[in-house]
Amino acid sequence: MSGADKLKTMFSKVSGPVRLADRVASILSEEIESGRLAEGDKLPTEVELVKQLGVSRTVVREAVSRLRNAGLVEARQGLGVFVMPRRTRPLDLEAETAEDTKSKVRQIVEVRRPIEGEAAYLAATRATPADLVRMRQALEAIDVAVVAGGDGVDEDLAFHRSIAESTGNAVMLSTLRYLGEVLRGGIRVTRANEARRGDFLEAVRQEHHAILAAIVARHAEAARDAALLHLRHAASRLQDADDGFWAGTENLEVDLDAAP
Repeated sequence: MSGADKLKTMFSKVSGPVRLADRVASILSEEIESGRLAEGDKLPTEVELVKQLGVSRTVVREAVSRLRNAGLVEARQGLGVFVMPRRTRPLDLEAETAEDTKSKVRQIVEVRRPIEGEAAYLAATRATPADLVRMRQALEAIDVAVVAGGDGVDEDLAFHRSIAESTGNAVMLSTLRYLGEVLRGGIRVTRANEARRGDFLEAVRQEHHAILAAIVARHAEAARDAALLHLRHAASRLQDADDGFWAGTENLEVDLDAAP
């Protein structure tokens, strides 16, 4: 029996104060974690889920996207969405309230500090000329994205990833990739905050260039200090954000399909 057949009459309409995509993702996750939807089972179609759960296609797509990001399901072109083999699950940092978001983004910054500080230190001692070119290009891409009206999130993440890549440390790079979507969500919030003020954006730009300058100069300690200072300032800028900003963060769209 297919996953769709198993679930034809299992779901009831979704309602309540919790964000609908969170509820739908939770319902589907529970079916998978409980084993009622087993490895290789096909999820009901988008149309079927919309009908059973009483939500919009947008909600269903967002919920399924979260399951994909969590490694629970995979989309097979032309066939549908299927349950993946069980494995260690990525960290769940979804937030339900503005205060939760605020706390978790701060925690993300705390996690970034030791990793990115050490990455900058090692990059200053190991980066090749080609690595330096990639870092410069990544910084330029941030400026281009901002001028074009974008948020620069992917480009910001690419800059920090280019530093990690230059260390030659596969474990460090894998760790950053594992945390990729968590970092992406955190960077999206921090950049949304920084976009509110021109001085914030310019400060971030200068901090990024200071990190690169220290790496280019082969000053390892200075590179680490610049990376740590950048993240301390990011935390401080978030601290200055008002309640209105945090209340709006739940509407910041995070692209869970664009894995780094």
